[in-house]
Amino acid sequence: MYTIGEFAAFGRVSVRMLRHYDAIGLLEPAHVDEHSGYRRYSSAQLQRLLRIVELRGYGISLDRIAVALAGDEVGGLHDALAERRAELAASVADETARLARLERRLRLLEGTETMSDTIEYRTVEPVTVYATSTVAHGMGPENVGPVVGPAIARLDDALTSAGRPLIEPGIFWYEPIEGSDDLTVHVSYTAEPEPQPGEGYDVVTLPAIATMATLIHRGDMTGIGQSWSTLVDGIVAEGYRITGPTREVYVVADGHEPSPDWVTELQAPVEREA
Repeated sequence: MYTIGEFAAFGRVSVRMLRHYDAIGLLEPAHVDEHSGYRRYSSAQLQRLLRIVELRGYGISLDRIAVALAGDEVGGLHDALAERRAELAASVADETARLARLERRLRLLEGTETMSDTIEYRTVEPVTVYATSTVAHGMGPENVGPVVGPAIARLDDALTSAGRPLIEPGIFWYEPIEGSDDLTVHVSYTAEPEPQPGEGYDVVTLPAIATMATLIHRGDMTGIGQSWSTLVDGIVAEGYRITGPTREVYVVADGHEPSPDWVTELQAPVEREA
C-alpha cells in the first residue's frame, strides 16, 4: 500500500488533486484509517491513476473520463479518444481559418495586400424569392453557419416537392431579433416570373433599395466576416448609415459546399447620415 504522498508522486499529480478525485468518486483510496483519516492506495490503483492523467493530458474532462473508465475500459477509452480527436480536429480547422483571416488583415494594414474589390453604391430592383427562415443564437459566421445548411436542405425539399425550380442566385438576408442576441436567418432562391405558393416555403418580394452598398466576397465562407467588416467600415467612413436588413447574394455558388470559386455579393441598404 502507498501513502497518499507516495501515490501522488508516482502518478505525477498533487495530493490535492488526489483528494479531489476521491471527492468526486473518480479514484477512491483502497483504505482510509478510521482513526487518523490517512488515505492509502494499492498498486493496482496506480494504473487507473496513470490512465486518468493520460486522458487529462488530452484535454478530456473528468466527467468524460469517469464514463470512459466505467464498464468496458477498452471500449470506453476508444470512444473518449475518438470524441476528443474530433473536437481537436474541429478546433484546429477553426484556428487555422482564424489565423488565415488574421494574417490577411495584417497584410492589408501593412500595405502588402490590397482589397481586390471596392465598395459600390447602386439602386437595386425588387426581387421575388422562395424563402424559408431559421434562427441563429448569435451573430457571426460561427453562429450562422451551422443553421444555414439545414435551412437550405429544408427549402430544397419543399421546392422540389412542389415542382418549383431551384433558380440561382440564392439570396440570404438577416434580421436581428429585438431584445436578444438571436438573429433570424432567411435563405431563398430566385422565383420564376410568375411565382407559385406552396407548402414549406414563403413567396417573398424583397423591396427595391434606392442606395445599396455592395462588396464582392470571393471564396468560401471562412473570410466572410472580414468582408462584412470591410463593407461596414467603408459605409461608416463614407458618411452613410445602414437602414435595413443586410443581404448576401450568391452570384457563383455551385452546390452547397463552400468553394474557393464562390462569388458572393454583400449588400447593405444605406442612406446619408443627417
